[in-house]
Amino acid sequence: MVGTGRGRRIFFLAIVILGSLEVNSHLSAQEDILKIEALAVPRRLARGQEGEVVLKMTIREGVSISPYPDFIIEFQPCPALVFPKNFFTATDLEVEVADKDGEKSLSLDKPLKIPFTVSLDAKRGSYILEGRVKYFARSKKESWCLKGTAKFFVPFGVGAARIKK
Repeated sequence: MVGTGRGRRIFFLAIVILGSLEVNSHLSAQEDILKIEALAVPRRLARGQEGEVVLKMTIREGVSISPYPDFIIEFQPCPALVFPKNFFTATDLEVEVADKDGEKSLSLDKPLKIPFTVSLDAKRGSYILEGRVKYFARSKKESWCLKGTAKFFVPFGVGAARIKK
């Protein structure tokens, strides 16, 4: 009976390893669907200055991003930046909806621009703004759909100057 307990542990360990491999391959497949290049314009800002986060998105060939459920862009809290909203939808950003293969899909070929203002209390230094895009992707050819999330990072700096208004 001693071998039975050890056999069960090995079996359980094998299941855990195989499960983690499945999750990792699923995550890497999601990363391939929507790739995001993100930057702050301008990259170096003064306190009180207005700028934009610019997101350039690339979608895997044969995949479309559905306008429903909502396409949402969220940012992690960053005390150095003030955004007009907590999150942004495709409607907020006026993303065009196209008819692709008889289905409605978002046209993400143009960069998305999200305005912000640098807080007057922001400390001088380098920052990285973290964000994510929640989306619903589908492939008519491969007959699948997927609710996914793509993360992005926006490096920017705050200088010692202050914009007077």
